[in-house]
Amino acid sequence: MNEYQNQIIRELLKKSSKILITNHIRPDGDCIGSALGFGLALINAGKQVEIVNRDGIPGSFKHLPGSDLVVKKVSSSYDLSIVLDCSDLERIGGVLGEEIPDINIDHHITNLFFAKHNFVEPESAATAELLAKSIPEWGLTIDEPIATCLLTGILSDTIGFRTSSVTPDTMVIASSLMSKGALLDDLYFRTLTQRSFEAVSLWGRGLSRLHLEGRLLWAELLLEDRKKVHYPGNDDADLINVLSGVQECDISLIFVEQKGGKVKVSWRAQPGWNVSKIALQFGGGGHPAAAGAEINGDIEEVKKMVLEATKKILLSGNSDHQLLEKVVIPPTEMGSE
Repeated sequence: MNEYQNQIIRELLKKSSKILITNHIRPDGDCIGSALGFGLALINAGKQVEIVNRDGIPGSFKHLPGSDLVVKKVSSSYDLSIVLDCSDLERIGGVLGEEIPDINIDHHITNLFFAKHNFVEPESAATAELLAKSIPEWGLTIDEPIATCLLTGILSDTIGFRTSSVTPDTMVIASSLMSKGALLDDLYFRTLTQRSFEAVSLWGRGLSRLHLEGRLLWAELLLEDRKKVHYPGNDDADLINVLSGVQECDISLIFVEQKGGKVKVSWRAQPGWNVSKIALQFGGGGHPAAAGAEINGDIEEVKKMVLEATKKILLSGNSDHQLLEKVVIPPTEMGSE
């Protein structure tokens, strides 16, 4: 962010006493780590803060400082609303109703600049990285609990510093958070290695429907799968990141059936391929190497449309081609990774 942008945020934060922070549905580590880290910094500065996520906080992040601050509905008044790590307004799941948020802070290249004030840095590897760099510039301090939350966000979105979005600045910022007391080894294990029995059981259901066609790999998870293994979330338990490591594929996908006739689709790509362009066709977005969308329709219908569009980019043999021709799809709730 430039100094003018920093000044705007400093002034908005300074004159506000009650602040609402919200973020995207099906929250991941960057989503939760960013909200908790920023929220705790604001609380330390004497602000009243409410952190709202429609889906609540996943069990895998309840060890983080401030996790008990996350609620599912707005319960108090506020004079400043902030949306974090979200590329479009639909992705917050109706938390703000028809209200336009005051501040949008994000790092997705597909961000739609939906707030009154938009601060988007696609060059940041995670929203938590952007915040770790900016929080001191906004007159706030980073202590050990805040550093723990922000490092969790960076670890999550970079899959342990393994994505192409990682830069020397990412490593410097991570080092600075460690110097504040964040324990890299513990957070790495909790964020990227440790899994519940239910989550691994869900992987088994998805892996039983694994398909490889050319350099394209995909799997699917049905509503009944989560019910049978007692998995509490409505996501894929990070199975997509397992699929992305298969050496025979350039692009991997997972289709996750949702309630209400929707399907959550996640793409992962090897360096050089831009799957955010495909996700955009389906009302979604994200990053070149990781993107997603939530699409209305039966899972078989959605699979057919999405696989056709994805095969098209692979068959073109051009990883940097222009946006594919428009696909006609039903109305969709916009989404991104």
